[in-house]
Amino acid sequence: MNIQLIVLGLLTGALTGAFFALVDVPIPAPPELPGLMGIVGIYLGYRLVELSGASLDALESIGL
Repeated sequence: MNIQLIVLGLLTGALTGAFFALVDVPIPAPPELPGLMGIVGIYLGYRLVELSGASLDALESIGL
């Protein structure tokens, strides 16, 4: 994991959030903790399946 990319991502997100607040526009993300935890859960679930090596070709499973 590249710490520099993580810090740059966090900085970009913080600057974007500050910009949205400055121009009084709602952020394009869940404004409450349960919504944010849902996004974290999606990410963790994706990573767990990716790390397990499991995969399913959805198009192949329906015959396309």
